[in-house]
Amino acid sequence: MASTTLPCLGWVRGNIRAVVAWISRFFFALLLLSLAGCTVLQEYLPESDTSEPPMELVEFVPEIGIEVLWSAKAGKGMQDRYLRLPLSFVDGKVIAADYKGQVSAFDALTGEPLWETKLDLPITGGPGVGDGLVVVGTEDALVVALDVVDGSPIWQAAVSSEILSAPGVGGGVVVVRSGDGQIYGLDASSGSRLWVYQRNVPVLTLRGAAAPVIADRKVIMGLAGGKLVALSLEGGQLLWERTIVVPRGRTELDRLVDIDSEPKVQGRYLYIVTYNGRVASVWLADGEVLWTREMSSYAGIGVDGETVYITDTEGHIWALDSRTGASLWRQSKLLRRQPTAPVSYQDYIVVGDLAGYIHWLAKDDGRFVARTKVEEEKGIVNAPLVVDDILYVRTQGGVLKAIKVAD
Repeated sequence: MASTTLPCLGWVRGNIRAVVAWISRFFFALLLLSLAGCTVLQEYLPESDTSEPPMELVEFVPEIGIEVLWSAKAGKGMQDRYLRLPLSFVDGKVIAADYKGQVSAFDALTGEPLWETKLDLPITGGPGVGDGLVVVGTEDALVVALDVVDGSPIWQAAVSSEILSAPGVGGGVVVVRSGDGQIYGLDASSGSRLWVYQRNVPVLTLRGAAAPVIADRKVIMGLAGGKLVALSLEGGQLLWERTIVVPRGRTELDRLVDIDSEPKVQGRYLYIVTYNGRVASVWLADGEVLWTREMSSYAGIGVDGETVYITDTEGHIWALDSRTGASLWRQSKLLRRQPTAPVSYQDYIVVGDLAGYIHWLAKDDGRFVARTKVEEEKGIVNAPLVVDDILYVRTQGGVLKAIKVAD
């Protein structure tokens, strides 16, 4: 017995870090299975990795001043849940929703509260805006449409499972993606079902879903498993499908490939980034892939003119040439701070982070030019919203601020 076990013990001692990593992954897989019971879909939160602390912020000399135009309380926020509840803008209003079911509208210039609707439903997706509607999705698989003028409920519709992304609204259709992979086209005036597109969902996916994007009478959608599809807005028929990345690896965790951020459309092109995969440029008309490069992101992507900006899984901020995918610069001083997707603001790129800071980076080389704190002890999950040279940002605690570069 000793002659067989002692060599094994020696190998274990010599490879202790590898053993610990293997055991951690094994028990993590068991935990996922135990949480799901008999369900098909398992969800994974990459943000839960706390093996290394967030990088400390570096000091720098600010090059621009930041002015807060107004501040308001927009509900109770996300209640420390990882939810994509982005701000929306329509008809001079900033629209916000919180997990507790409150949907609020504020005057975009003054911050004056315009209306507030309490649904008493757990909102997990939205708000989406368009066609005179504000539309949210709930944890209980309900889609609720409100009047954009006064917030009064107009209709409610049921889908098959929890909704984890903002509905797309346009062309008389509300497009909703449910957690089990089904995509619904609902009539914007009544909520009645127009069409359903069904896809199988991999065993393991990220916690979240890419919001549908409506462009050129198409519904553009990134799917778990690394595929990008375009559906007809009117009937939900598949127009084209492209594989952005093929899952690889020995375990389900290794093969986890997902598209958790919405595609960005610019003119005739769209840009998409996957978790554990690639960033790609795609021809909008037929889905032809123009270029790809290795990249992993769940935060998302921004596009401005000839440049694509990406926040990768580790927290690097990248600037890529939109025509070729070549690197222009990389900012590496926000590692593990979970920066949001980048947004373009004048000559700057702006991201939020897990500690409630907003970081302003120069577009030409990615250097820091300003930093401002939005709320103490509450992070920023959703990318800021930029409208007419005003930046709107909300924390997980529900603090909403309108900010601009000072004159």
